Amino acid sequence: KFMNLTQKEWIISKANINCSLVLDVRTQEEFDSGHIPGAQVLDIQQPQQFIDGLSKLNPETHYFVYCRSGARSDKACKILAQYGFKNVYNLLGGILEWQGPTE
Repeated sequence: KFMNLTQKEWIISKANINCSLVLDVRTQEEFDSGHIPGAQVLDIQQPQQFIDGLSKLNPETHYFVYCRSGARSDKACKILAQYGFKNVYNLLGGILEWQGPTE
């Protein structure tokens, strides 16, 4: 199961959850040009690497997923859910609409 969250909902939910990870599913180049602090990159456009990366993640952790506009992260969230990840949150609007800090 996964939820689409607005930026405000995403930030509040993340603040209230201790065990969470931010996943950036854009390319390494996009990630390097600016990302949400603490994010890990896992490029969904590299299917085998993406699935290999998922196998290293704990399905019990809460995952806050984003991309550029929200489309790739929506797809990534659906894949995470198929692989048994229970708590997955998609950032609506992606980093294009992000008003928080980036690094």
